[in-house]
Amino acid sequence: MEQYDIVIIGGGPAGLAAAIGAKEEGIDNIIILERENCLGGILGQCIHNGFGLHTFKEELTGPEYADRYIQKVIDLKIPYKLNTMVLNMDSDKNITAVNELDGSLEIKAKAVILAMGCRERPRGAINIPGSRCAGIYTAGVAQKYVNIDGYMPGKEVVILGSGDIGLIMARRMTLEGAKVRAVVELMPYSGGLKRNIVQCLDDFGIPLLLSHTITNIYGKDRLEGVMIAKVDENLLPIKESEEYIPCDTLLLSVGLIPENELSGKANVQLSSVTGGPEVNESFQTNVDGIFACGNVLHVHDLVDFVSEESLSAGKSAAKYVKGQMYENRIEIMAESGVRYTVPKYVNLDIIDKNLNIRFRVGNVYRDNYVSIYFDEERVIHLRKRILTPGEMETVKLSNALLKQHPACKRVTVKVEGE
Repeated sequence: MEQYDIVIIGGGPAGLAAAIGAKEEGIDNIIILERENCLGGILGQCIHNGFGLHTFKEELTGPEYADRYIQKVIDLKIPYKLNTMVLNMDSDKNITAVNELDGSLEIKAKAVILAMGCRERPRGAINIPGSRCAGIYTAGVAQKYVNIDGYMPGKEVVILGSGDIGLIMARRMTLEGAKVRAVVELMPYSGGLKRNIVQCLDDFGIPLLLSHTITNIYGKDRLEGVMIAKVDENLLPIKESEEYIPCDTLLLSVGLIPENELSGKANVQLSSVTGGPEVNESFQTNVDGIFACGNVLHVHDLVDFVSEESLSAGKSAAKYVKGQMYENRIEIMAESGVRYTVPKYVNLDIIDKNLNIRFRVGNVYRDNYVSIYFDEERVIHLRKRILTPGEMETVKLSNALLKQHPACKRVTVKVEGE
């Protein structure tokens, strides 16, 4: 059995940053396990720009952003194994993995960092009726076909869901000569960033149909068209509003699911809201010595925030290996329009700098306030012109503020009108 101080499962942006964080804290006995044939994760197929504005103060493409971290991992001589699939992990941090070169691997870790990322929700998860014809893809699969393999999925396109990857693929398909008929969104608001709505839809005259859904799919061998309809306040289709749109391609951008099958095998407590682990301020899960970061924890809108969180997770795992223990003292409650928070638990005594609380809201709020309560005392009251579910929010609590409330028993995050 191979033994490591820290094993990082996943070599995407989260795993790379976590490895760098652990190495910078003085841990050398590290291994990254990546199931693909190269490091970098999904960024390799994200050839559009917009990455790195927070981290590097410049605009990079996905591959350029990933390469910055890959080169640093190489420079720091952090070992990694590619084409390596992790099959099992238990709560004692025993890992079983396989690859072509080593065969079966049995690994014992002092600490594990989960950085497996997320996957797209498929057609089967949303129960669209109609035939099972060719021409229906998730947006990420279509992105890989176009950007990596050089294939066009089709020429007449409808996109269901307005998540960021769906918006980006609307622009990408248009630039490659396809006609994007519409982006159809069930909710009365978009699930993507405002900048992507403007740059990917508005700039190309692509209609965004809010409060709409697809009610049927037509085509025998190949997709021929879809029926769309408006939905009522209960998100049920309004029959009288149905409209047929001819198309040969349907792209699905209907949500991302954190890859937490391994987490479940190790008895990691998962959030019913995000589908990712519940962690404390040090990104440790309920299982001692198992940490989580990146999109396996919760789905981010910017990779810069993935890197920031994961760097901290790597440093925390390194401190754990050195003997620091993390005790969950206080639960952070999400109430009044806030869907969840990361972290879920916090020990105010061990925070030596600032505490970032990241969260998403469950609706669109205009001219409201984000409030932070320590017990019954409101300590932060930030006015926000607009809050949307598609954009992750961050509130920074300073160390000085935390020290003013040593006896705090509960932290609450709310959206308030005044």
